[in-house]
Amino acid sequence: MLGHRGCRLAITFPEIPEMQARAIFEAAIIAAKNTGESVVPEVMVPLITGKAELDNVTARIEEIANKVQEEQGVQINYLIGTMIELPRACLMAEEIAQTAEFFSFGTNDLTQTTFGISRDDAGSFLNDYLAKGLLAVDPFISIDVDGVGELVRMGIERGRKSRPDIKLGICGEHGGDPASVAFCHQVGLNYVSCSPFRVPIARLAAAQAAIAERKSLIAK
Repeated sequence: MLGHRGCRLAITFPEIPEMQARAIFEAAIIAAKNTGESVVPEVMVPLITGKAELDNVTARIEEIANKVQEEQGVQINYLIGTMIELPRACLMAEEIAQTAEFFSFGTNDLTQTTFGISRDDAGSFLNDYLAKGLLAVDPFISIDVDGVGELVRMGIERGRKSRPDIKLGICGEHGGDPASVAFCHQVGLNYVSCSPFRVPIARLAAAQAAIAERKSLIAK
């Protein structure tokens, strides 16, 4: 899952983010016209390691947004943010948030890059780790609070230093795991995203986390 992918493809082949941005903005205009509702697309740049990469791709996106607005004669409200899915991005979050209007922590890849374990072959040995008590739970099923979770906390704290109102969430299968949702609530994330079939579980877990927090505050 490493190598020439994510924003690296966008930097090497700028026509890719330009094409994708145009599709997003034109679709937003069509949707707004058809529904009469305000449409605010959120454009997310994946796999960045620092602000320089995000700035490079953001410039391309903004250029296309300006062209589409000029062509269509319509003003588009949009946000540009990034997927935080590498340890370095968590460390550089304060600087990244100077450009990014939202973070979505990609906990699937953040788990892979933190542990140095690929999901492609993790099944061949993780069961042994679980059986021998080396891991309490599969980190791809429930977020590793001590390691990956600490990086998420760090990213949140540093990101908010630059942009106190930054929108924060996670995307990945952890978003449908009750224990992971409880952690997300605890650290102050705004949303979780997960596979459609896991949405009911995520909604229930979020409600339970909110109730537990309220009970705790009342008890104090």
